[in-house]
Amino acid sequence: MENKKQLKQELRKKYKQYRREIADDERALLDLALCRNITELASFRYAETVLMFYPTFREPNILDVAKEALRRGKRIAFPVCDVESHTMTFKYVSSLDELSRGSYSIPEPSEDCEAYGGEDSALCLVPALAFDRSGYRLGYGGGYYDRFLKSFSGTSLGVIYDRFICPELPVGYYDVTTDIIISERGKVITNADKNKNVNKELSRQI
Repeated sequence: MENKKQLKQELRKKYKQYRREIADDERALLDLALCRNITELASFRYAETVLMFYPTFREPNILDVAKEALRRGKRIAFPVCDVESHTMTFKYVSSLDELSRGSYSIPEPSEDCEAYGGEDSALCLVPALAFDRSGYRLGYGGGYYDRFLKSFSGTSLGVIYDRFICPELPVGYYDVTTDIIISERGKVITNADKNKNVNKELSRQI
């Protein structure tokens, strides 16, 4: 277990450095393609609620997805983190202007915003430093998304640049997979470990 923990730490350092090495102009093109691919997914089209993340630490900038969701009449929500319990609650906003700096200096909704109630029709966009082809993710080590996804009944979508999809990652007991992974190249990878109806994504040529 200790070796696995150490390996994850080493991989975090490596992938953080890889992200820092992407030039801003290249990143802008990657983000444009990635946002387009997300909004073309059937999972996005049929979702009534989209659970977003606010891009920090040079994560993919997917804020255009939030804007497109609002344009189509969907509801969007962003996470509010509880640092003590390492849990998060998604809260609805009607505009990105409603976000303000919160935990870890990441913009969050205010405490009085309405909380997401667990609707099945939701699509959750999940960030990571890397994903493997089974849907497992390498996060920052806080366990926030693993705790949330364990009871999430909608569709989880791993959002990543293609170069950060690897064959296999070290997996811990509490690690949870995502249902689908998408990159700027339009790859859609399903999670074979869950019995969810995402087969319609496999037939799409994105």
